[in-house]
Amino acid sequence: MSTYLSGLGLGASLIMAIGAQNAHVLRMGVQRQHVLLTVASCIVIDAVLISAGVAGAGSLIQDSPLALTLARWGGAAFLVWYGLRSWRNLLRSNALDASDQVAKVGARTALASVAAMSLLNPHVYLDTVVLLGSIGGSYEPAERLHFAGGAITASLLWFSLLGFGAARFAGLLSRPLAWKCIEALTGATMLLIAAGLALRA
Repeated sequence: MSTYLSGLGLGASLIMAIGAQNAHVLRMGVQRQHVLLTVASCIVIDAVLISAGVAGAGSLIQDSPLALTLARWGGAAFLVWYGLRSWRNLLRSNALDASDQVAKVGARTALASVAAMSLLNPHVYLDTVVLLGSIGGSYEPAERLHFAGGAITASLLWFSLLGFGAARFAGLLSRPLAWKCIEALTGATMLLIAAGLALRA
């Protein structure tokens, strides 16, 4: 259970960070355009990348103490950087404009858009394949599935909440204060997880 919760916490911290993918899901939710397709696509993409990362990283570092150490400290350093970046965003005054009115799009266009937002963003690979994969691969083989399951659960919960909740809470989510609260929580969680990784070394 602790391994599952670790994957859940880390996955949530990475996924909740405001970026192109989250902004796109939010806008589609607010505009009520292909919300189910958009949310499901994000979850499936994350699940595939997380699973591939944990499986690949685990096979590379399981017999290498040096690689394990580098993965742990590299992951911790990345989390510290990401956490501090989230806190830096608290000082910015700009907010996401989620209420842009756009023309209705077809299912294929909506799918192409979410795929581009997800797969053309280098942070997606850093977060899932590299970071989650390296940290997940540092666990025993029997625990890796639990870690990946936790991270995938975080993706399922977050994108479902973001997409389907956007229409109901559009007014609240477009306010600067709401995004600053998310950034503050993301930064704090990442720094706590980074500290935990350092203590395990």
